[in-house]
Formats: sequence, structure tokens, C-alpha cells
Amino acid sequence: MISKEELNLVTEWDKTFKKSDKVDHSKVTFVNRYGITLAADMYVPKNAEGKLPAIAVCGPFGAVKEQCSGLYAQTMAERGFLTIAFDPSFTGESGGNVRYMASPDINTEDFMAAVDFLSLNEKVDPDRIGIIGICGWGGMSINTAALDTRIKATAAMTMYDMTRVNAKGYFDSEDSEEARYQHKAAMCAQRLEDLKAGEYKLGGGVVDPLPEDAPFFVKDYYDYYKTDRGYHKRSLNSNGGWNVIGCESFVNQPILKYSNEIRSAVLLVHGEKAHSCYFSKDAYADMIRDSKYADNKELMIIPDAVHTDLYDGGDKDYIPFDKLESFFKENLK
Repeated sequence: MISKEELNLVTEWDKTFKKSDKVDHSKVTFVNRYGITLAADMYVPKNAEGKLPAIAVCGPFGAVKEQCSGLYAQTMAERGFLTIAFDPSFTGESGGNVRYMASPDINTEDFMAAVDFLSLNEKVDPDRIGIIGICGWGGMSINTAALDTRIKATAAMTMYDMTRVNAKGYFDSEDSEEARYQHKAAMCAQRLEDLKAGEYKLGGGVVDPLPEDAPFFVKDYYDYYKTDRGYHKRSLNSNGGWNVIGCESFVNQPILKYSNEIRSAVLLVHGEKAHSCYFSKDAYADMIRDSKYADNKELMIIPDAVHTDLYDGGDKDYIPFDKLESFFKENLK
């Protein structure tokens, strides 16, 4: 029996961006195949008629739908798409009894469940569905596109491959058998400490206060998650972070294994000066290598933009919404 959990959803507008008068907004829920009920914000163009093309949006990794995924969803709705921005399992307003856990499988399923929801929505054309993943959910969106044949177009924005960074460290600086062993041993020890304590230890969100000698990418995250620019009370990155063992299985589960078999269109967008740009460059190279479907794959590099500039546009409106609109209109026609 497939049934929904009753979620306690916030009714007031509590986003980090202004509400648009060009779209209708509502809260919706749907269930993934693990029985977890997910919460989403749905945005519908005002006075829309007929069956609409639709887009599901999620990310970044450790954010909530009230932050940049909601901004993307609302903006794309202004441009004619029915959209949802959802909280992944175990986070935000979504269900899942153990909080602040992540899973390559479950979180890919979250995207597929969003496609389920859109496919059965009476306002949506089920043959015209796309997805947008931001940061860590950029990698998840590509993984979903490799699995879900219903998806006609995918945009991965300022993407992270969370399996790669967990297994190899930032910039692959810990890519050795010994480093991985020590990482896994520490999490195995933490599992027992958590069980003895009766609760899961949080790993901490973005560091606060910010050390003077912090690397630039840490300062970049702080500038978004810990200031009025992007802080949200339900955001993991803005507060206590994931559980220490929350991403344990990522170490041994590469998510982009069959990306060169994706037949549908994929657009990767990254900032030129983002610390994470190597993820998109390498993912794009792998996606088109020995692929029969390379013609509808594209890598777009935004000059001068850093990682979080593609969260909310930064100070120069870096998010290429015109490009996203044309990409989805072309591939969801």
C-alpha cells in the first residue's frame, strides 16, 4: 500500500528570494519508492492553459527548497514551465525518520519520484519533463538522467560529484587506498559512538565564525549560507550540517558510471572561477567519450563566476536563465 506521511508544512512565505506575482505557488507532497514522503513547492505560470512542460529542481547538497532551488523553480515558471522545487529525503520539510542522512540511491530516487509526480499531474504534459540539479544534486541529476528514460532534458548547475569528493577528497587530494581506509575507519568508529549515545552526531555546517585563513571556497560558502544572502533555518549547510556518517556510502558508489549512455539532452553549467569547475569539465568529458549521444550534450562555462554565483546569481546575475529557457524549450517541445 502506497501512502503519504502527514507532514507539517510551513504556510507562510519563508524563502530567501522574493515571491513572484507572475506565478501561482502551492505546497505539494509525493512519495518515493522507499515510502518517504517528500515536500515540494510548486510554481505554475499564471493564466496557463493546456498541458505544460515541467521541470523538477533540487539542490544544492545540504540546502533546502527555500533557497536557490526555489529561485530556479520560480524563475523557470515565470518563463512558462510548471516547476517544483523539493526537499530530498531526510531534510527540510520532507519525511524520513532519521534526519540529515544522504544516499546515492535514495536521493536519485527522490528525483525519479518527482518525475512520477509531474507525470501524473493533470496540468503537465508527461512527455515534456526535465530536471535541474544544483551543486551536489547536479551530480544526482545526471545520475537520474542515466536511469530515468522519461526525462527529456537535464541541466546540472555548478555540479559536484559527491561520490568523487567523498572518495577522493577535494581536488582529488586524498585519492589513495590509505586515505580512504582511514576515512572509512573513522566513520565505522563513529557509528558505534552514535549508537551508544542514542543519537547521530552532526558534522557541522559551514564553518562559523569564519577563520581568516579559510580557503576561498569556504569563504564562498560562508558568504551564501551564513549571511542574509542565503541563510535559512532549515538548511543543513546554514546550521548543524549532515550527520558525520551521513554520506558514508558515497565513498564506494560512483554515481556517473554510465553517463555516456544518456540519450536525452544534458547541459552542464559552471563558473569559470569556481573551485568545483573540474567536476563539470570531467563529467562532460566522460559523458561524451565513446558516446553515440554526444550531439545533445553541452558544457557552458560562465566567465568570472564562482561556485555560489550560480546559486542566486551573485552580484552580476550570473545564472544564465535565458540559456536554460531556450535549452528546455528546445528539448521539451
